[in-house]
Formats: sequence, C-alpha cells, structure tokens
Amino acid sequence: MVASRRPPVPSIASPVEALAWIAGVVFALSAFMGWYSFESELVTVSVIGWHTGTLGKLVFFLGLGVLVLLLLGATGLELPPTTPIGVIVAGIGTIGVILVLVRLIDVPDRFADAGRGIGIWISLLAGLAVIAAGLAKAGEEAP
Repeated sequence: MVASRRPPVPSIASPVEALAWIAGVVFALSAFMGWYSFESELVTVSVIGWHTGTLGKLVFFLGLGVLVLLLLGATGLELPPTTPIGVIVAGIGTIGVILVLVRLIDVPDRFADAGRGIGIWISLLAGLAVIAAGLAKAGEEAP
C-alpha cells in the first residue's frame, strides 16, 4: 500500500497572523481605490492609486509581497532560520507607508486640482497595520 502525500493545509496560527493577512489584502487592494477625486456640477471623478504612476503600482506589489510571504509560512514552507518573516513584513509595510506618504504630500501634476480621496487614507492605515502586524509577528518569532 502506497501512502499518498497530501499538500499541507494552509492555516492561520494566531490573531497576529490574521491581522497580517487582513492588512496585506487591504494594502494590496488599496491601489485600486480612489486616491484623488475631482468634483464638478455634474459628476465626481476618482483617480485610483494604480493610475497615479509607479508609486501606486508599487503599493499593490508590496501588498502582494506580504501575502506571498504569509502564504509561504501558512503552507509550511520554511524560509531559512535567519530570515525573520515578521521583520521582513514590517519592512515591506514601512516602504509602502513611505510611498503612500509621498503620494499624499506630493500630488502628481496632472491631478494637482484634485482632493485626496478615501482610498489613500485606507492605504496609509493598511500600511501602518502591516507594520504593526509584522512587528508583532517578529515578537512571536523571537526565542
């Protein structure tokens, strides 16, 4: 009788990991939320983060990177012991927050007359949550 090998079942081990998953998903999706908006008498137009240039696209890929790291850990694939996933997640979140802050302070010239939309604030909060979750996860990983 041949024993069949089943792939590991992904699991979320702690509330900190759940926070990291939620924050990573929201951070990645925030690139598709309205970062700037124009209002006229007839219509309100929103500009999503993806259309604000390279920084908006990088926010999506950084959020995706957080999710890939968490997926690797959840499926049981072990990274080298010298690679603390929590610190890497916090670092990715820090880079993402810096990029969002740049877009918050320095509005692209073609959107200079636009106001800030709710999506850029959601992106900032999600990036801060990624940092918090990464630091908490690093605390769990420490011996």
